[in-house]
Amino acid sequence: MRVKICGITNLEDALCAVDAGADALGFVFYEKSPRYISYEETNKIIQELPPFIQKVGLFVESSKDEIEEGFLRSGITLAQIHFDVDEEFLDSLAIPALPVVRAKSKEDIFKFDGRYRLVDAYCESFGGSGKRLNLEWFEGEDCSKIIIAGGLNPNNLSELKGYSFYGVDVSSGVELKKGKKDCQKVKDFVKNAKTL
Repeated sequence: MRVKICGITNLEDALCAVDAGADALGFVFYEKSPRYISYEETNKIIQELPPFIQKVGLFVESSKDEIEEGFLRSGITLAQIHFDVDEEFLDSLAIPALPVVRAKSKEDIFKFDGRYRLVDAYCESFGGSGKRLNLEWFEGEDCSKIIIAGGLNPNNLSELKGYSFYGVDVSSGVELKKGKKDCQKVKDFVKNAKTL
């Protein structure tokens, strides 16, 4: 099980997540988010990270040019597209991208079927709401290219056992407060996810 710790805003939290065994770190480039971080600050953190860690930038309502510019300026390795786009938009990007499905119903989880995708619970705001997805939607489905997000924390990961998701993504479930991680919760989350 791959683990992404999202909403990283400082080097201390980034290194805690890496030391805990996280596979990816997420940086939110959405100015309305309490977890917002600039491209420049992200780049400073990334310079201090060891190799082989995926660095993911979260983009909301951004143009193709804005995403590609942010990719270059921040030093991320993957763009997370956290708004409604189509296959054509994803194919037009000159950089690796991960689409996000904000699921309202079971039918939504099949959007971008065949692609790796992040599936989160739908809410009016973007990201970090802590809302849970209905796991019944995934029963009997191929989840091998799905990264699941929404309302996860160290104590409820066991509910995902048997679904064979590619990965899990957490932000608010391992925080002390918005934008600041609880290092012990991060460690517990990664440990519990890796034993699924």
